[in-house]
Amino acid sequence: MSRHRRRVLSYLALVVGTALVLTVAYNLGMAGWEDRPQPLYRSFEVVVQSLTTTGYGEDAPWQSPGMNVLVIVTQLAGIGLILTAVDLFVVPWLRTALAPTAPEELEELDRHVIICGHTPRTDTFIDELRAREEDYVLLEEDESAAGGLHEEGYSVIRGNPESVEALQRARVGSARALVADVADDINASIALTAREVRADLPVVTLVEDASLARYHRMAGADVVLSPRQLLGENLAGQIPTAVTAAAGEGVPLGEDFELAEMALGEGSELYGHSLRDARVQERYGVNVIGAWVQGDFETPADPTLTLGRGTRMLVAGQPEQLDRLREATASTIRRLSPQKTILAGFGDSGRAAHEALRETSAELTVVDIDDHEGVDVVGDACDPEVLREAGVEDAAAALFAIEDDTLAIFATLVARDLNPDLRIVVRANEEEDVPKLYRAGADYVQSLATTSGRMIASTVFEDEDVLTYGMSIRVMRISAPGLAGRTIGDAAVRTETGCTVVAVIRDGRTLTGFDPNALELEDGDEVVIAGTDEAITRFEAAFG
Repeated sequence: MSRHRRRVLSYLALVVGTALVLTVAYNLGMAGWEDRPQPLYRSFEVVVQSLTTTGYGEDAPWQSPGMNVLVIVTQLAGIGLILTAVDLFVVPWLRTALAPTAPEELEELDRHVIICGHTPRTDTFIDELRAREEDYVLLEEDESAAGGLHEEGYSVIRGNPESVEALQRARVGSARALVADVADDINASIALTAREVRADLPVVTLVEDASLARYHRMAGADVVLSPRQLLGENLAGQIPTAVTAAAGEGVPLGEDFELAEMALGEGSELYGHSLRDARVQERYGVNVIGAWVQGDFETPADPTLTLGRGTRMLVAGQPEQLDRLREATASTIRRLSPQKTILAGFGDSGRAAHEALRETSAELTVVDIDDHEGVDVVGDACDPEVLREAGVEDAAAALFAIEDDTLAIFATLVARDLNPDLRIVVRANEEEDVPKLYRAGADYVQSLATTSGRMIASTVFEDEDVLTYGMSIRVMRISAPGLAGRTIGDAAVRTETGCTVVAVIRDGRTLTGFDPNALELEDGDEVVIAGTDEAITRFEAAFG
């Protein structure tokens, strides 16, 4: 039984009970206090007249004080019952009558995206669609929610996305794709319905529990997205230790040359100059592999990039070259040889970040409130003693993949206090908490809603590079017969492949800091290159 129906039945019982009690009391009062006995039905009539404020007939006035008090009580009871009836019946009716109503169908829809479920994730996706001036229709089952969204300007219709009829009203025949973001089981049902209506419709579903993705595919989903996992991978890509040496290639990181993260101080002589004008390689013998710009990694870095606050470069060179660069430019140089990284939170995002970081040079320490396999330190990441036990005071970076934003904010404050030089990367669940996390001391924050929305856009619009899917850098030693007799500059290695040649191996010697336009490679030379997986594949195809 619904709550409203229970309230109505309770109200009716109250009315009947009040009327009967007052009828008996009035009948006894008229006989005892007024000495005017009358039939019970006559007393009932007077009570009803009083409760409904329609009059009292020939019984008024009353002579006894007790009878007057009883009549006053009856009058007040009547007013109370009338006001209760207004709240119970009239107000809901007015609210329903005046509430905005979403349409059941929209005209002129073509090549649009059908979105089933309104969440912060699909809201970000809708922002992407609006920016692209692409059509969409939001299918919302709840009538009240649909009306509210319609009032706010969303393109929405009322309907159950699991029904064939609702999808047909959403013009599924001319849609370019369908996106389902409700509950995991409902998303699978929507995929089945969509397949029933139109076999060639691209269907994208989102899943909270990544283990259920296979069932979505069985139901007919073309792409199943797990935002929490992707977010973990993206956050791992923001850890400066996310640099991998290709297994078995013998790249001597930390000996002949090192990889390092370089952050410029405002007093640096390079501050405010473009990367081209800084001439880092010519002046200091150090190769710039790429740069983080507002949290996004670019490789190769744009020569016109202005070096300033918030810009960090990934550089490679001999230890003494890096020291000379640091001393000359007043920059902060952080070696990317194996350094300690703390991962707090071991849910879906945390596990995905753990898998991504485990393949890099990071020395991982996992902190979680629960004791299970893979956790090194059990405890609350908001507790300074727990973070101390995890080694935060001498760590290079910390990644907080905590489920609760309030806890993540507090953990960020604690970590920043314990280690002012720590690079802190944080997952945010709500978009409005992102500014708070930055104010708390985080260096990079990514929200689940933003990641999800952009991921959906990247999937639906296959030709658009909307989101960089977790980027890490690999360092690889490789033979390059295609470069024999040519200089690196003449071959335009960086322009053609996106890789940076950081060293040349010749007769057992490692050559770094060379002029790429002057050093001619010989038969038998090997090169050490740095770049993304895609860039290294392009290099191997061109010169390997």
